[in-house]
Amino acid sequence: MGLNHREESAVEIRDRLNELACNLYWTWHSEVYQIFQDLNPDLWRDLSRNPVAFLDRLSDEYLEERTNIMALKSRITRAYYTLRDYLEKEDTWGRQYVRSLRIRPVAYFSAEFGLHESLPIYSGGLGVLSGDHIKAASDLDVPLTGVGLLYAKGYFSQCLDINGWQQEHYFDADIKRLPLVAAADRDGKPLRIVLKTADDAIHVRAWTAKVGRCQLVLLDTNVEDNSEVNRGLTAQLYGGDQRVRVRQEYVLGIGGLRALHLMGIRPGVVHLNEGHSAFALLELARSLMERNGESFDNIRETAAGMSVFTTHTPVPAGHDRFDAGLIEETLGPFRKQIGLLPKEFMALGRTKPDDENESFCMTVLGLKMSRSRNAVSNLHRRVSKAMWGSIWPNKSQDEIPIGHITNGIHVGTWLAPDMDRLYRRWLGEDWQEQMHDPKTWESIDDMNDEELWEINEILRSHLVDFARDRVRWQRTARGEPDPTQDPNTPFLYETALTIGVARRFTPYKRADLLLRDPDRLDKVINNPGKQVQVIFAGKAHPRDEEGKKLIQRIFTVARDPRFAGRIVFIEDYDINVTRQLVQGVDLWLNTPRRPLEACGTSGMKAVLNGALNFSVLDGWWAEAYDGTNGFVIGDGGEHKEPHVQDQRDLDSLYDTLEREVVPMFYGRDEDDVPRAWIQRQKNAMRTLAWRFSSHRMVTEYVKNCYVSAAGGTTSTFCLTESPLRTENW
Repeated sequence: MGLNHREESAVEIRDRLNELACNLYWTWHSEVYQIFQDLNPDLWRDLSRNPVAFLDRLSDEYLEERTNIMALKSRITRAYYTLRDYLEKEDTWGRQYVRSLRIRPVAYFSAEFGLHESLPIYSGGLGVLSGDHIKAASDLDVPLTGVGLLYAKGYFSQCLDINGWQQEHYFDADIKRLPLVAAADRDGKPLRIVLKTADDAIHVRAWTAKVGRCQLVLLDTNVEDNSEVNRGLTAQLYGGDQRVRVRQEYVLGIGGLRALHLMGIRPGVVHLNEGHSAFALLELARSLMERNGESFDNIRETAAGMSVFTTHTPVPAGHDRFDAGLIEETLGPFRKQIGLLPKEFMALGRTKPDDENESFCMTVLGLKMSRSRNAVSNLHRRVSKAMWGSIWPNKSQDEIPIGHITNGIHVGTWLAPDMDRLYRRWLGEDWQEQMHDPKTWESIDDMNDEELWEINEILRSHLVDFARDRVRWQRTARGEPDPTQDPNTPFLYETALTIGVARRFTPYKRADLLLRDPDRLDKVINNPGKQVQVIFAGKAHPRDEEGKKLIQRIFTVARDPRFAGRIVFIEDYDINVTRQLVQGVDLWLNTPRRPLEACGTSGMKAVLNGALNFSVLDGWWAEAYDGTNGFVIGDGGEHKEPHVQDQRDLDSLYDTLEREVVPMFYGRDEDDVPRAWIQRQKNAMRTLAWRFSSHRMVTEYVKNCYVSAAGGTTSTFCLTESPLRTENW
């Protein structure tokens, strides 16, 4: 007996919702996100906006009742067919300009991927960049498969104790409630890999996730055949000691490329996002040796020609190094496979190949074993050339073969729906398809000031509500009174100039710079009629004591009666907190010690939502600021004594706040609209939004790196019609 109409309807609704939930396409399409939220807002929030776990908790009866009450069925149907059209569309940029990559696709390796807070396999900027990269590749239809690790316990959840000291808590992910499918080999059997070490073997399985048109492969060592230690290799992101780290990177690089081959994916390009996955280049060489019957020395240049290496951090401590004993213990069997002696293998990771006292550096391996090498901003290119120049001792600094492609952000992921509607009204319904053309943004100046300002006010009020809720929850968890209920001290103003400060807490980022002159800060924060409030967020690495002290300092200052309800720290920084901040603040503050910020992308997200940047001339801001599209701290100087530079930047920060930022924000006309501030917002959107998107970034990787690595040439492009720029290389 067949299903009745009501049963058919319920099954159809669930099937379509499941298909929407199981493709991470929904993470950058607000119309799909909103459907899940409207079904049950409280449950959606409580389950960290995870649609797989969310749907598992809703009965068919509830789904049908709720879709009827909320008139959701037509929206579900429309979203379902929009996804299908997106996946099946053939007239795409990628199919038009880079068809060669369909035969020889890109394998994009990263130790972390920040796609959404419900899939916690990221820690911060590096992971978010990887997530934005794969999403942009999907939108452009660039054939790309991401490769990472499945961290069952994630990075960590953060809370502060009664003294403001960061506490880390871990959890066990329920894989059945994540949008993951067990990977299979070409014969349809469960994919398994065995990686031999000197004293044991590491067994690896893999999972896949759909990211629009692209795919993400995540490796997992929580396999019964493994020892307890090896089962835990993929438990935590950046956890464990050096032995754990080198084994993680063995799994990621060598295991990752083997997994792709077993799945029938033969990449023509291997792109490494930072050095954690550099062993993949050695596995690429080994597979070519096996295929061609060549020695490592003969095949090395071929492998390097297929490889792209992106370096990020300019801080030496951010680059993984391993001693010879650890390398031999972990990769000894692999070394023998490629026919190298221990000294020859170690030389691949040394700036000075014959220096037996030098450890093995993963970044050095990546730089040596690739032919396309890039930093992530123009200034970072200069820093990287100086940092790694000793690899090429016979070249001048100008000749060192490291280029740059400035990072960008994925527009659909970070854009507030209210701002999207505003852009559609003034730039055209198809503005996102045309956003990479500067001409698209020329009409920004025609945008109605009052309309833009009203949306800014709404978004700020949303952020204030969010911050109040989070602080209420944080204080309650510590057994403290709710500060938002104190009638004598208003907790955040909905109309005050709101500054956002959010990043990884480590000394060179100087997140506390604004707080170093409390008396002057008091005058700025509590200026009658011109109040300023600051919302902080961010994590310190579990082993970074100095970073934790910075958080504790902010915690302490926020409890100073002068700053009560004006300075707030939001715990457990993640993609959701980032989204709330960049969509709601007026001013994005960034205070790294130049030139130690490789790029930074949070400020790009803020620009898109109408906020202005206030930053040191470092990373992306050094090439973005033109004097009219934000505010600057300092003059780009780099004093050799850090304390001198810090004082100069502190003085500049306060001078600019007092003389430019606050007066401009509160300089209102008879309609209570800050015309000069809004003009600067428009300048920022017009000059920056099109330049710093991940779509622009990925097209530059395609043109400057991917096509040639896969054996093609740039002549396959129609340069006058494709959104490509060449000056950043």
